[in-house]
Amino acid sequence: MKAKPEKYERGTRSYTMSHIRGKDTSIEVMVRRYLFSRGLRFRKNDKRYPGHPDIVLPKWHTVVFVNGCFWHMHEGCTKHSMPKSNVEFWSAKLLRNRERDRAQHAALEAMGWRVIVVWECELAKPVRQERLERLYTQIAGGDTTPAVPTGAAS
Repeated sequence: MKAKPEKYERGTRSYTMSHIRGKDTSIEVMVRRYLFSRGLRFRKNDKRYPGHPDIVLPKWHTVVFVNGCFWHMHEGCTKHSMPKSNVEFWSAKLLRNRERDRAQHAALEAMGWRVIVVWECELAKPVRQERLERLYTQIAGGDTTPAVPTGAAS
């Protein structure tokens, strides 16, 4: 079998990956703009809480994480796939991310916070408005449905 040619020159991939932001991503900014336009006020990336939630709404005692499907291993999502090269490194890293997320969510819930996760695939254009409206309802409307999705993307 022939090896697939490398897409990047040596060292370029590492440089490219090092520039992926951890906060103020486009999907995070989109969610914040929507919530602000609906009159909700929040703190962003508050370091006082486990996991530095993307959005903290103290009035509603709710935190929101806006997760990329790849980096947080969204199960059943087409946007998550395991890289074909350096599989051992990537699987360990992504599994560590998933376990860290679970521990942080459990810690926040133990502190009495409601945790809501918004996935990148839920913000695709065809379903974006419906998801943002559902998020607002989960926060302000007292929605009693589970805040953290358990399966595949909607």
